[in-house]
Amino acid sequence: MNTQDAELVVRLQQGEVNAFDTLYWKYHQAVYRNIFKFVKEQIVTEDILQEVFAKLWEKRKEINPSQSVAGWLFVISFNLSVDYVRKKLREQTIHKELLNLDFDDDYSLDRKNVYEDQYQLLEKAIAQLSPKKRKIVTLCKLEGKTYDEVAEELNISRNTVKEHLSIAMVKLNDYIQKNKEHNKYIVLFLLFLNYHD
Repeated sequence: MNTQDAELVVRLQQGEVNAFDTLYWKYHQAVYRNIFKFVKEQIVTEDILQEVFAKLWEKRKEINPSQSVAGWLFVISFNLSVDYVRKKLREQTIHKELLNLDFDDDYSLDRKNVYEDQYQLLEKAIAQLSPKKRKIVTLCKLEGKTYDEVAEELNISRNTVKEHLSIAMVKLNDYIQKNKEHNKYIVLFLLFLNYHD
């Protein structure tokens, strides 16, 4: 657990704007990159980024300080990106069977549960990894650091970072696939998680 982030979340829940600003500057680039790789449009990415951090402020009382705020931001940004892609597909009148996804389900009616399920699944999947792989996944995927930055921080080679990350992603994919239950968006979630720089 990132104790600095946990303290920031506690302060955020108390309405401290400085804590929000600190979390924004720490994570906005990673969140931006994840969104952009999915939606491929700069202006849309900026809009979704703003919405992610608006939700961070609005939902601050619901965030568990003992869990990863980076993971929470990742899941929220994923879901908002999926919303945009679904809306765009509708506007382009692409037949829903092309993607084999049912766009008329109750996804939007129970959004909080969808977020929570995905967040818990991500947390549990990462928890199955060895400490080193867990650290590398957190730094690369959730905090958006480059291979070089992670290599320098952990005092290992860039290749070692890539190897650990590659093995970790296979294990994460396996865990998520085995525990996906009835989440129709898990394939998209895995795509979102697996994008590389």
